[in-house]
Amino acid sequence: MRRNINNLRPDGHGWRARLGVLTHDDSAISESELWTMAPDGVSLHTSRVFFADLATFADPPGPENAVELLSRLPLQAIIYAWTVGSYLLGPTGEQELVSRAEEHSNGIPVLMSAPAATAGFRALEAERIALIHAPFFSDDFDQKGVAYFQERGFDVVHVSHLMPPVEVPHPNTGSAASPAEIYEWVRGHVPPSAQAVFIGGNALRAIGVIAALEEDLRRPVLTANQVSLWYALRVTGSDVRVDDYGQLFAVSRS
Repeated sequence: MRRNINNLRPDGHGWRARLGVLTHDDSAISESELWTMAPDGVSLHTSRVFFADLATFADPPGPENAVELLSRLPLQAIIYAWTVGSYLLGPTGEQELVSRAEEHSNGIPVLMSAPAATAGFRALEAERIALIHAPFFSDDFDQKGVAYFQERGFDVVHVSHLMPPVEVPHPNTGSAASPAEIYEWVRGHVPPSAQAVFIGGNALRAIGVIAALEEDLRRPVLTANQVSLWYALRVTGSDVRVDDYGQLFAVSRS
């Protein structure tokens, strides 16, 4: 029998890196964006945390149980896709949440999106930043985001969330805003003084606008899921190339 070994096709196996994803039980955006960006040899494995409201989402045992399930896999890192959680919890609460999760992770690092954005801005040497948030953020969340990045030494020259405001979208109704709406909002609100932009909200379909915005604004654009993938690959030392999703992926490791 003829052996056609040279005609094998990719099968999604994470031979370069295997990353866990921790997300709301009612959102598919983070994992779909991460899978879309992930290059050959990088696989994503998702566990969900029940979401009733922001006040209880980080409460035990939800995150711990989800991390414990993921940690049964041979993963290199776990992405906790929850930007606003870092804003609401603040530096101390954010670290406490990560530490709690890592007690159940079998030694696998748990990485949140806002610290990933912090690392991304620093890698880009951006000091003046603009924050654009999803329409399910509030004015209070905006200001907590400003405080979060100011505490890390950044000058926040603009903050806003897309309008009109909406509730967190149901998975059957799609994203809270279309990519075209995100593109127009960012293009119309980011001031020239901003050296880089962060589009916050893991349940927002935003990676599709990165290239167009970077071409128009002539500065780096970070999104919650994009920068989380970049950070996870960086932390795990995975030497892979990601095209089409931002200048951030071209930043040297040195």
